[in-house]
Amino acid sequence: MSRPLEGITVVSLEQAIAAPFCTRQLADLGARVIKIERPGPGDFARAYDGRVRGLSSHFVWTNRSKESLTLDVKAPGAGPVLEALLEKTDVLVQNLAPGASARLGLDYETLSKRYPRLIVCDISGYGGDGPYRDKKAYDLLVQSESGFVSVTGTPEEGVKAGASVADIAAGMYAYSNVLAALIERGQTGRGKRIDVSMLESMVEWMSFPMYYAFEGAEPPPRAGAAHATIYPYGPFPTGDGKTVMLGLQNEREWAVFCKVVLQEPDLATQADFATNSLRSANRAQLRARIVEAFSRLSAAEVVHRLEEARIANASVNTMADVWHHPQLAARARWRQVDTPAGPIPALLPPGMTDARMDAVPGVGQHTDAILAEVGCSAAQIASLHADGVV
Repeated sequence: MSRPLEGITVVSLEQAIAAPFCTRQLADLGARVIKIERPGPGDFARAYDGRVRGLSSHFVWTNRSKESLTLDVKAPGAGPVLEALLEKTDVLVQNLAPGASARLGLDYETLSKRYPRLIVCDISGYGGDGPYRDKKAYDLLVQSESGFVSVTGTPEEGVKAGASVADIAAGMYAYSNVLAALIERGQTGRGKRIDVSMLESMVEWMSFPMYYAFEGAEPPPRAGAAHATIYPYGPFPTGDGKTVMLGLQNEREWAVFCKVVLQEPDLATQADFATNSLRSANRAQLRARIVEAFSRLSAAEVVHRLEEARIANASVNTMADVWHHPQLAARARWRQVDTPAGPIPALLPPGMTDARMDAVPGVGQHTDAILAEVGCSAAQIASLHADGVV
């Protein structure tokens, strides 16, 4: 079965998470992705940890279905290799240090003169210009800079997200912009530059709390795992030591919750809890009532009542729970992908049933084959190795 991006070649000067996540999703759709890595250690994300049979958890997640080419892009001998690659490339993705691609002559302004159909996607912390252009940017730092940490956590302390949300956001916007640019190129015949910043990606995601705090209004309070402005909406302990997450959206659900779940129908019209604003303002008092009611029930009993009342609820799952989630198993969402350490499970990308899910490459695994493909002789390949270019 053909895939939407078969026949598209992507070359990526990538490291860490944002760019690799973008290009892995392009590979999921059938694109050929050639990942350029440093000779020797390769992408430094390979060394983040060794949790997947000695391989990095971040790396195996974001780098399947790619070909690894080791190349020292600063070496004199790298230029001809890059030029030969770019002749057949549709998309160049890079998240090098600010200004590095321009110094290497790999910026859109330079490349578009020779490769007018080339799409160049630059991913950075703060964008290609402005006073923050050269500021170092890591996921946690951008979570802070974007205001995310200020509204996430407990009343006492702001916290970061448990996943690399700034990197993921930038990777997602880069991915969608590349897809749009390919469609646009089909209409105009020309490539374009895409400039995606982690900051702008995260600020887009922050639009609700920003508008909530519009024109100097108070921002939403940090509420731990509870909703900042809707109540009851969050985690509640049960009598067997477990936790149930639940969420109410409207007054009808509040009345049903009181009647069926708490079995206190009169609570629905009590003055302190008659509207969501009042419930949120008096959440400590209301939480005590809910916790007291739940203390007489097991988690399974609470969930049974919530389901009977058609109140949204969820388990607070661990990572081990998610690996064995019955819904993912029932929908057959797991596949096997090969790695240098053997096969591992991988989630089928959301919305897809026929994604390309090939192996995670070893460092430089495809170097010689790619060099031969772009016209290098065996002697030239040996020379590039001897000189440390690849």
